[in-house]
Amino acid sequence: MDKTLIVTNDFPPRPGGIQAFLHNMALRLDPGQIVVYASTWKRSPEGIAATAAFDAEQPFIVVRDRTTMLLPTPRVTRRAVQLLRMHGCTSVWFGAAAPLGLMAPALRRAGARRLVATTHGHEAGWAQLPAARQLLGRIGEGTDTITYLGEYTRSRIATALSPEAADRMVQLPPGVDEKTFHPGSGGDLVRARLGLSDRPVVVCVSRLVPRKGQDTLILAMPAILAQVPDAVLLIVGGGPYAKELKRLAEKTGVGDSVRFTGPVPWDELPAHYGAGDVFAMPCRTRRGGLDVEGLGIVFLEASATGLPVVAGDSGGAPDAVLDGETGWVVRGGSAEESADRIVTLLRDPELRQRMGERGRVWVEEKWRWDLLAERLRALL
Repeated sequence: MDKTLIVTNDFPPRPGGIQAFLHNMALRLDPGQIVVYASTWKRSPEGIAATAAFDAEQPFIVVRDRTTMLLPTPRVTRRAVQLLRMHGCTSVWFGAAAPLGLMAPALRRAGARRLVATTHGHEAGWAQLPAARQLLGRIGEGTDTITYLGEYTRSRIATALSPEAADRMVQLPPGVDEKTFHPGSGGDLVRARLGLSDRPVVVCVSRLVPRKGQDTLILAMPAILAQVPDAVLLIVGGGPYAKELKRLAEKTGVGDSVRFTGPVPWDELPAHYGAGDVFAMPCRTRRGGLDVEGLGIVFLEASATGLPVVAGDSGGAPDAVLDGETGWVVRGGSAEESADRIVTLLRDPELRQRMGERGRVWVEEKWRWDLLAERLRALL
């Protein structure tokens, strides 16, 4: 792999899925061949201290820009060029193609031979907006490769690119640490702590925002309880939708059968997946296609933990499920379909085990971090 400058606004300790994706990939590359140029998480003394502590623990060089939002401004572009030359980098990986990939021509003039831009969910939304489509087209022409999460995002983003740039696209989704997420991850301890040891548990691990579909699960609970009276819905995570979801649970009359954990530390997430019998997140597309699920790594983490999954059909979520094998895809927002699939799984232990085992094997075959990091190394 050529020595690589990673340019990103999304990097820990700032929390989030893209941040975790980039960090996990960076850790699996040669640390002597990497320089990370990233934004500052927070300008507060606490945020600066947390960022400095995080950076000091990394095996590679991390350079922080003073801004909390890294954008392809002339100043930031000049700084990226300086870092490229200072550290002798000949490849560049843009952590998010839009808009950072607009710096590609300047970096190529400065000596970059390989430029790779990674897309996530938001670029699929950009592809629907005229001005943003033009910017995506420029990024496609300026880089050697644009990566995509799955078929949904590829098909949307490709419409904004030239045929030549679209042909150069390569799939690069986030991976799953199969050694961290596994069937013996400690779920029994979480169930015992929450008083759920003897109850069938439907678990949803995700940020609490409308797109994810936790409200659909709450609305599905009356139908689920009618057939599995002791079932409980375990909602793991925090977010701006929390208060509304709690009100909805009370209004629907299922408050006693819905548990909210609030935010959970990352190292405790595997055990919280393992606390479930079924994983469900009936995500849905909102805002005319601008608010869409890019992939849904939570479905793969649940599969690695040995759970069958029920996924919504938003965006690339179906790419993370083998429908009918590792779980099922339902219409996002359909409480009726969600309830039907969940009840079927809760009442059939053999089916749960078969789907969970198939999901585990699929993750080991296709979604391991080491396999995906090797793909990135080849691109760089």
